[in-house]
Amino acid sequence: MDTDLQHYLDDLVAAARDVLGADLVGAYAAGSVGLGAYQAGRSDVDVALVSAGPLSDGTKRTLVARLRHEALPCPARGLELVAYRRAVAASGTPEPGFEVELNTGPGMPFRCTLDPADRPAGDGRFWYGLDRSILHQSGLPLLGPPARQVFADLAPADLRRLLVDALTWWLALPTPPDDQPAPGAEDAVLGACRSLVRHRDGVWLAKIAAGQRLIAADDPAEVIRQAIAARHGGPPPTGAQARAFQQRVRDEIAAA
Repeated sequence: MDTDLQHYLDDLVAAARDVLGADLVGAYAAGSVGLGAYQAGRSDVDVALVSAGPLSDGTKRTLVARLRHEALPCPARGLELVAYRRAVAASGTPEPGFEVELNTGPGMPFRCTLDPADRPAGDGRFWYGLDRSILHQSGLPLLGPPARQVFADLAPADLRRLLVDALTWWLALPTPPDDQPAPGAEDAVLGACRSLVRHRDGVWLAKIAAGQRLIAADDPAEVIRQAIAARHGGPPPTGAQARAFQQRVRDEIAAA
């Protein structure tokens, strides 16, 4: 692991333990770190904390104060941290179910949500169940027992619904009106690749690895190659290309 990232995660766990004490059941790296695809300078740091029980508002605010970028500088674009009760993590629920959510970092707008009911519906409520599914498979323990013992996976019907919801949300985002390369379209395409591989093969892969698997399986979408090349400095796909691919993936998953 990147040395700066390792030190940061060690400090994050220590700060969380200072705040939560014996109520801190575990801490797990998710996202690109958990999937072994962290890219310094590009990736976010995704972390899930697990507490023995519910957290008071005071404890939540103290945790945010200790972990926000101004108090604990994040070496990546930003930290996306979510804390769950142990019972929620183990339930396999598709609902958000978090205790506190924190987005913070040098390249990320600050966001703090202390109750799932305060999460705007337009920002998507599918993230959390999908993230816990990834944690179930590939969460990297920073503290506590193996992630598979802490996080339950989603039921197949719930997984399919959340994947469709996620793709629908992405498709609703505005795209450039002309047929020019659209910055960020590569991530939209590769995110759809990851969803499709999970649906077809039952495994979560990092985005580029998911795109490579589809190419190896003779997927005809040239846009996948473009998206992977864009991750290495090439021009991104156009918004129209990305939307067409996302639509195809959504239709396949929805029709299952």
